[in-house]
Amino acid sequence: MFKQVAVLMGGWSAEREVSLRSGTACAEALTRKGYRVKPIDVGRDLAAVLAELKPDVALNMLHGRPGEDGIIQGILEVLEIPYSHSGVRASALAMHKEAAKSILRAAGVPVPEGVVSSRFEAVKAHLTDRPYVIKPVAEGSSVGVFIVTELHEHPPQELTREDWPYGDLVMCEQFIPGKELTCAVIGEDALGVTEIVPTMRFYDYEAKYAPGGSRHVVPAQIKPNVYQEVRRLALRAHQALGCRGVSRADFRYDDRVEGIQGLFCLEVNTQPGMTEVSLVPELAAHAGISFEELVAWMVEDASLNR
Repeated sequence: MFKQVAVLMGGWSAEREVSLRSGTACAEALTRKGYRVKPIDVGRDLAAVLAELKPDVALNMLHGRPGEDGIIQGILEVLEIPYSHSGVRASALAMHKEAAKSILRAAGVPVPEGVVSSRFEAVKAHLTDRPYVIKPVAEGSSVGVFIVTELHEHPPQELTREDWPYGDLVMCEQFIPGKELTCAVIGEDALGVTEIVPTMRFYDYEAKYAPGGSRHVVPAQIKPNVYQEVRRLALRAHQALGCRGVSRADFRYDDRVEGIQGLFCLEVNTQPGMTEVSLVPELAAHAGISFEELVAWMVEDASLNR
C-alpha cells in the first residue's frame, strides 16, 4: 500500500500564498502517483494535528519561517515523522544569511561581501559603497529586498516602517552586476543551470512567482567552464550546509570578468518553490525527470535525523 503523506503548506510567513500553490501542485502529483495524500494548511496547532493523523511521511512544502528555518523540522523530529528536504541544523543555517555566508566562505564558495546591522542603523547612512543590496537576514524569496544605487542619496526609508514584518537585522551586501543563475541539487547530484532574466526591475518576489515575471533560459547560455563551476559550487554549498533532499543555489555572475572569477553564491534555498513556474521542476524536466517522479522521489527520500 502506498504511504500516507501529509503535505505541509501555507503557514504564516510572507511566502504563504506561494507555499499553498507549491503544496497543492505536489499533493495533486502524489495523488496521481497513487499515494494517500492529506494536505495540511499549517497553523500553530500543527503538532496536535500531526499527532492525531500519524502520517507515514511529511512532505514539507512550507516556504519561509517557520517551515524553512528548522522549527517545523524540530517538531517532526520530536513526533518521529520522517520528512523531506533538509534537517533542523541545515535549515536554520541556510535561512540565516550571515551564518550561511560564513560557512560557504569557509568551504571555498565565493559570496558577496556584506555587513549586518539593525535596520535603524542601515537607514541612517550608507554602510557600504553603492551599489549595494539591503535584505533581511532571515527571509526568503527576495521579500524586503532593496537595491541601492548611486542615484539614491539616502538608504530606503521604508526600513523605518512601524509595520516592517521582516525582523530588525538586515544585511547590506555588495551588488553583483550581470546574470542571475541558479542550480538545483537532488540528493548528491547537481542538475543543470538556469539563467533567470527578469522582465521587472530585478528578480524579486513578484518576478519569481507571477506568470511572466521572468524568463528562464534552460540551459543557461554561458561558457562551459562557468556552467560546470556553477554546478560544482551548488553541490559544494549543499554539502557544506549539510542539506538533504532537494535544494537550489542562487548565483550572480559578472560576465565582464574573465573566467569564473565573477561568480558569487547569493544563497541556498532548502525549500525551493514547486509551483507551475518554479525553477527546480523545470531543471528536473530538462534532466528527464517528470514532476510526478520528482515529488515521489522527495517522499521516498524522507527520513529522520536529517
